[in-house]
Amino acid sequence: MSSQAVLMRMLAILGIVSLAVLAGCGGGTTQSLNNPPPSPGGSDPPPNATNPVPAITSLSPSCAPEGEQVLNPNVNGQLLVNGQNFVASSVVRWNGNDRPTTFFSSSQLSALISVSDISAAGTAAVTVFNPAPGGSSNFSTFTITPGGVSPQSIAVDSLGKFAYVANQGCGDSTFGNVSMYTINATTGILTSIGPPVASNDEGGRSVAVDSSSKFAYVANWGEGDTAGSISTYTIDTTTGSLTSLATISGVCPGFCAPWWVTTHPSGKFVYVADEGSFAPTGVTMFTVDTTSSGALTSLGTVTSGGRSVSVTVHPSGKFAYVAAGDVSMYTLDTGTGALTSIGMIAAGTNPVSVAVDLAGKFAYVANSGSNDVSMYTINATTGALTSTGTIAAGTKPSSVAVDSSGKFAYVTNSGSNDVSMYSLNAAGGLTSLGTIAAGLSPSSIAIHPSGKFAYVTNSSSNNVYIYRIDSAAGTLTLIGTIGT
Repeated sequence: MSSQAVLMRMLAILGIVSLAVLAGCGGGTTQSLNNPPPSPGGSDPPPNATNPVPAITSLSPSCAPEGEQVLNPNVNGQLLVNGQNFVASSVVRWNGNDRPTTFFSSSQLSALISVSDISAAGTAAVTVFNPAPGGSSNFSTFTITPGGVSPQSIAVDSLGKFAYVANQGCGDSTFGNVSMYTINATTGILTSIGPPVASNDEGGRSVAVDSSSKFAYVANWGEGDTAGSISTYTIDTTTGSLTSLATISGVCPGFCAPWWVTTHPSGKFVYVADEGSFAPTGVTMFTVDTTSSGALTSLGTVTSGGRSVSVTVHPSGKFAYVAAGDVSMYTLDTGTGALTSIGMIAAGTNPVSVAVDLAGKFAYVANSGSNDVSMYTINATTGALTSTGTIAAGTKPSSVAVDSSGKFAYVTNSGSNDVSMYSLNAAGGLTSLGTIAAGLSPSSIAIHPSGKFAYVTNSSSNNVYIYRIDSAAGTLTLIGTIGT
């Protein structure tokens, strides 16, 4: 993200500029966050004006999961229709049926779309009608998806019973959500628990489950419209369903545009990689109320060496590593949860994901810009990393994971739509085992605690690929898929 874009995002969040300006820097909707659009009639034509033929250029949002409310949080939770030649008497039509419409200007309307309008997957034709002699506009397609859109991250609970997927959503200022699944312990197959639950903010990026399997956390980056947030949930230990507890809003600079969330092995702390604001960004630290609520209390933010996109805690709970331009290293106070920097070590270009084997001896970093994986040994006393080289991956590696036996590693490649497979030797070195096809734009991978199964989210095909792991060879075999 350019410094100009970052500045525009911060100014928009502070209400100094509107997102119409931010849109020029890659932002979302053209609405201002703190300055709502003109009230109805603000650009009303004179009574004797001739009503023109309206035209639609875009919808915001342009899609939503079936059975969920169409929510554009910047326009009173309604569908925003952008175009031209709108008048105060314009009416938005959904599959030819009038919907309650609010006039903002000759280029913007909003419409109230009910849950019943999107009760089934498919498409809807959206048009705008102006009274005579205007008539009807062109139509714009609204897509109703069967589940979550743009899955970014998957987490499996420590007992191997449930899996959760953070979905970014349809973009265009829409909320993300979390898909929930049960796991068949014998086959590894996922079964949906029900419709996704809302993440309560825009841009769901990452999901984590605590070691007790009682709480789940989702990082929402905010898509440039908000400062982002962390959503917290309780887990029903019988059904696996999530119940929303609270959403902690970000504040820029600092706890801004959370990109990744992870938990401490003790379950007492949560760490969030903050991608937003000016680099270097950092990691926000939280304590967890482990008695019953799972509520988070901030411990503050520690800076990293660059723009923080992921954070990983060492299995011992004593160290943490952050992908942030290179790899930032920290010691971790197991009593307070506080992180203390012990320096940085070089990685490849644009490191995005860090994995540590369960024995805590080796670390691996997926570098999306150089299409490789950096390998390190870990000093058991200090936590410092020492490079042992790199190995090629596919195109645009997005996530890396090590199996529970510590014998194999896997990397999702979002550009080549596959998964690279590796064996680990006694010194932590990787040897390629080849690749296996994934869906479109694989974004993350999680390994079942048993080491028998692997799960890959595919952000462009909106599904999860389920693989069986050969315990001897380490190779993956596709055994099923399920939508998000």
